[in-house]
Amino acid sequence: MSITGALSSALSGLTAAGRASEAVSSNVANALNPNYARREVQLASRLVGDTGQGVTVTGIGRDVNAILLGDSRVAGARSSGAAEIAAFASRFETALGDPTDGASLTGRIGTLDRTLISAQSRPDDEVRLAAVANAARALTDSFGAVSASVQTARQQTDQRIGAQVDTLNSAIRQLSDLNGQIVAVTGNRRDSSALLDQRQALIGTIAAIVPVREIAQENGRVALYTTGGAPLLDGRGVTFGFTPTGTITEDMTLASGALSGLTMNGRPVSTAQGSILDGGSLVANFRVRDELAPAAQAQLDGLARDLVERFQDPAVDPTRPPGAPGLFTDAGLIATPATEAGLAGRLTLNIAVDPAQGGALFRLRDGLGATVPGPVGNSSLLGTLQSALNESRPQASLAFAPGNRSLTLLSGQVVSEAARGRLTAETEASYASARADALETLRLKDGVDTDREMQDLLQVENAYAANAKVIKTVDDLMQILLGL
Repeated sequence: MSITGALSSALSGLTAAGRASEAVSSNVANALNPNYARREVQLASRLVGDTGQGVTVTGIGRDVNAILLGDSRVAGARSSGAAEIAAFASRFETALGDPTDGASLTGRIGTLDRTLISAQSRPDDEVRLAAVANAARALTDSFGAVSASVQTARQQTDQRIGAQVDTLNSAIRQLSDLNGQIVAVTGNRRDSSALLDQRQALIGTIAAIVPVREIAQENGRVALYTTGGAPLLDGRGVTFGFTPTGTITEDMTLASGALSGLTMNGRPVSTAQGSILDGGSLVANFRVRDELAPAAQAQLDGLARDLVERFQDPAVDPTRPPGAPGLFTDAGLIATPATEAGLAGRLTLNIAVDPAQGGALFRLRDGLGATVPGPVGNSSLLGTLQSALNESRPQASLAFAPGNRSLTLLSGQVVSEAARGRLTAETEASYASARADALETLRLKDGVDTDREMQDLLQVENAYAANAKVIKTVDDLMQILLGL
C-alpha cells in the first residue's frame, strides 16, 4: 500500500470513529427515552478502483424489534381499554356502597324497615314518625346520588371520547407529514433516525387509543391499519368525526340519535365490541357510555320502580285517592312502566308526609288521604307499609329476570352483580396490564444499555487512537522523505 493510500485509509477510519462516537453519545443521552431506538453505525469496506482502501459509513441503523414493538402496542391498547371498563365498574359499585354500611343504598332500605318497625310500637310518637320520613327521604336521595354518579360517568366518558378523537386526528395528520419528511431526507441520503423516533412516538400515541399494526412501505413510508383491518394511514390519513354532548340524561342513547356516534371520513363506523376499531380505550369508552352505564342505570331504575310500586298498590293505603301517587313518587307523580327510564333520579318522597314541604307526619299513621289526625294508637297502616317493603313480589321491570323477590333481595342482587362485574373487569384489566408490562419490559431490553455503550466507546477510542497513530507514522515517513 502506498503512503497516500495508508493516509487515506487512516482518515476514513478517523471519520468512522467520529460517527461511531456520535452514535454512542446519542444513545447514552437518550437512555431514558422510551421512544428512542438505539443507533448503530453501519460500516463497509471502501473500494478505490478494485482495491480496498479504508472504511466507509453506509448509514445509521436503528435497533428495533418490529414484531415485539407491534405486539407491545396491541397489548398496551388492550390494557388501556380494560382499565377504562374496570374504572367504571368500580365507580358504580362504590356509588351503590357497601351493604354493611348504613349510608349505602341497601343500608338505607334496612334503615327504613327498622324505623317502620319502631314506629309501629309507638304510632303516637312524632319523633318515630319523623324518623320514618327521614329514612324514606334518605333512601330517595341515595337513589338520586347513584343515578347521578352513573350519568356523570357517561358525561365524562363522552368528553374523553371527544378528546381521544381529537388526539387521533392530530396524530394521523402529523404521521402523514412525517412520512413525507422521511422520504425527502432518505432521498437526500441524510440520517432520518430522529424523524423515525418521532414517528414511533406518534404511532404509540395512536396505539394507546386504537390497536394498530405498522406496515413498512417504499422509501421509508409506513401504512397504519387497525388490528381489525381498518386503514388509518395508507398514503392519505383518515379523519374521525365525533361531537361531544353537552348534557347527557338517562333517556339519551346512541340508537335514538341523541348521542353522537363515530365517523371515519364522514361515514358511520361501529364502535361495538368486536368492531374493526375494538381493542383499545376508544371502543371501551363507547361501551361504557352506550352499554355498561345504561345497563347499570336500567337496574337502578328497575329497583326504584319496584320500590314505588310496593307503596303505590291501592291495597296498601285505602285512603289514597284513585290515581294518586303512593309514599314514593316519580317527581311528585304516579310512576308508570312507560316512565321507568331515569326513575331513580326522579324518585321523591310524597310531599303529603314531608313537613318540610307542607305535609304532615300523621299521614304515615293515618293514610296519605287523611285530612285530620286519626287515633294515635292505630299502627295498622305502619304495619302494612312495613309488610309492603318486605313482601316477595313479582318483578315487572325488564332489567331483572322474572321471579318473586323482596326489595332487600332485589337490591342485594343489584349490588352483587355490580361486585361481580367489577371483579371480572379488574381481573381482565390485571391480566391485560401484566401482559402489556411484560412485553414493554422485553422491548425496553432492546433499548440503550449504558454499560454496553461505555464498552463500545472504549473500542471507538482505541480505533481512533490507532488511526491517529497511523497518520502520525505516515507524517513521520513523509518528513523523512522530504529530508532526503
